[in-house]
Amino acid sequence: MLIDSHVNLHAPQFDADRDAVIERAREAGVSLMVEISDRLATFEATHGLAMAHPDIWCTVGVHPHEARHYADLTSSRLIGLAGRPRVVGIGECGLDFHYDLSPRETQAQVFRAHVAAARQTGLPLVVHTREADDVMAAILREEMAEGPFRFLMHCYTSGPQLAELAAELGAWFSVSGIATFKAADDVRAVIRDMPADRIIVETDCPYLAPIPHRGRRNEPAYVGHVLDKLAEIRGWSREEAEARTTDAFFALFDRIPRPEGA
Repeated sequence: MLIDSHVNLHAPQFDADRDAVIERAREAGVSLMVEISDRLATFEATHGLAMAHPDIWCTVGVHPHEARHYADLTSSRLIGLAGRPRVVGIGECGLDFHYDLSPRETQAQVFRAHVAAARQTGLPLVVHTREADDVMAAILREEMAEGPFRFLMHCYTSGPQLAELAAELGAWFSVSGIATFKAADDVRAVIRDMPADRIIVETDCPYLAPIPHRGRRNEPAYVGHVLDKLAEIRGWSREEAEARTTDAFFALFDRIPRPEGA
């Protein structure tokens, strides 16, 4: 079963042909997609996609780039939106110290509100982290001590030390098209050590198109290239990679009913 665990189909890059993109994904064998919320201002579009398509589910959250616009965000607001049908996760949220589009203190504050929402709802947290390993590690340790929550290190490209800590705390990891990039040896090295039963795949479309589509707009139809690369890195057959990532996906996103035979 092919699953794209992280799509941004509400993005303007898909305005001209969104329905065709979704249909191409189905034709490529993609059975499920998780449409990711990056800010509450576009949540209605995100949720609308999930409500309109039986093979699309969604999350609710605020990307760290947008945190400056949601400095007063509360966990109760996220929890309220998470109660809607077909919402299966909290996020994308976290820390991005590469672009610093929001103040770092605000990013951390908004991230903690998401953690609290994940803890209270039992929904998995979709975590974005870039060039913030030490601060992310500290927050994850502190918040896990406050009470358990499940989380996914989405599109993981950070260092091995944070990956090791996250794995010890029970994290899942998602692999993206970056794993196919020629210069991404460090990313592939971390992938080799990820917990075998907690790896899933994603496109993060319209970004990060895998080889052989690099440089173009990414689409869910390309997630098979990511799965093939994961299989190569881990020494799995395509069938084993598909089975393992499917099991891991449904263990994490357990609000999504697993189709019979999948």
